[in-house]
Amino acid sequence: MPKKLITFGEVMMRLSPPGYEKFSQASSLELVYGGGEANVAISCAYLGMKAAHVTRFPDNALGKAATQFLRQHWLSTEHVIYGDQMMGKYFLEKGAVHRPSEVIYEREGSAFSLIQPNMINWEDVLKGADWFHWTGITPAISEGAAESCLDAIKTANKLGITVSGDINSRDNMWKYGKTMQEIIPDLVEHSDVVITSSRGIREMFDIGKIEDSFKSLAKQLIEVYPKIKKVVKKTRRTLSASHHQIQGKIYNGKEYIKSDMLNITHIIDRVGTGDAFAAGLIYGLLHYKDEEAIEFASAACALKHTIPGDVNMVSLENVESLMQGDTSGAIKR
Repeated sequence: MPKKLITFGEVMMRLSPPGYEKFSQASSLELVYGGGEANVAISCAYLGMKAAHVTRFPDNALGKAATQFLRQHWLSTEHVIYGDQMMGKYFLEKGAVHRPSEVIYEREGSAFSLIQPNMINWEDVLKGADWFHWTGITPAISEGAAESCLDAIKTANKLGITVSGDINSRDNMWKYGKTMQEIIPDLVEHSDVVITSSRGIREMFDIGKIEDSFKSLAKQLIEVYPKIKKVVKKTRRTLSASHHQIQGKIYNGKEYIKSDMLNITHIIDRVGTGDAFAAGLIYGLLHYKDEEAIEFASAACALKHTIPGDVNMVSLENVESLMQGDTSGAIKR
């Protein structure tokens, strides 16, 4: 039976000038939908898993269109709820070579930001699931979203479901009177797998020193939060806006494992690459040993750089081929 993943978070409209035009050049905008957690669910669905995304959309044509987008990409939408009228959105100007990408968000007052814990029956949602995934973006959106996320995590714990959190967040997102240092630790305390960075560990938990290695910081994090079984990091070396190098790292309480460095020389779209890494990690940990899982996650992340839009629409065969060292990009016949 395929493994089942549940994710929770906001889905937004992404509006971009065609190709690599700047905002000042554009006379039209291309529309796709995306959100970190939904991106993870869709990526896992393309890898062959069962996946459902829980969110709240506006009760209008945009909310229905976004729901159809999720269905189109193999997600169950039976737990999507509707209310209010505003869809969260962001505007993306894609960078190239030495010009960086630029993102402008408009999500305050969105239907998702107004979500409340009593709107979701998490025991019903999580029934039969193998994994629940959250990110540090969701609890930053609103107090209701943070409380809903904590309810989901605690329910997953009660049901024996593995919980992962991609916890990196940004201070400027927290606008409702709470800080990430007040909220994130409660969520991490009940999580089994944490995706973060050295800076994230230091800033969110006041753990370690700036000179400490990621391995050392990961070990300290597990000592403080013993439910955590694995701490994971994606390292990105940026040579230009079009040329990056990717490597995955995992500490499982005993071993510190690094993937091979993957060279990405012609980036098509880097948005959603962290989500592709998280999806690859989830699939990998459910199907492989840790050494193969981190290689699988890195390969999935690298392939997302070649896909326009937020979502990594690559097959299990694609990822396994790159994971095994086939970087040729040769036609599959």
